[in-house]
Amino acid sequence: MVDEDDESALSWYTLEGTRISPKRMAVDTGDAEFEIGRDVNPVEYMLSSVAGCLNSTGTMVARDMDIRIESLSVTVEGGVDYSAYRGEETDARPGFQGIEVDIEIDAEATDDELEAWLEGVKTRCPITDNVEHETGIDVSLSTV
Repeated sequence: MVDEDDESALSWYTLEGTRISPKRMAVDTGDAEFEIGRDVNPVEYMLSSVAGCLNSTGTMVARDMDIRIESLSVTVEGGVDYSAYRGEETDARPGFQGIEVDIEIDAEATDDELEAWLEGVKTRCPITDNVEHETGIDVSLSTV
């Protein structure tokens, strides 16, 4: 899936999830542990990943453009049709049908600078890139 020539430039992330119950999973990243399904569900975690990555990317882009951010909030909304998830006949995808993001920012910058900032954020954010563009996934099975 990954070209060996490009592999040296990658930062690899590996985590392990262990089932606690049908709706809860313990996740260990090696640096942190958390439970999916305890505070929020997997769908909310995905939307949270979008918000979190836009925040960190926005901070980096602002630093590079010498923009001082006073405050920033991100609202992320997405609709999921759970028919396929439940095994029902449907033409709908089991994932998000669309995601909308609103970033509210208070910063020492002109409107033109903020438009350029937003373009930089959209161009550089890894999570929104993965949501917007197809990323291959290889799911395999091991038995115990």
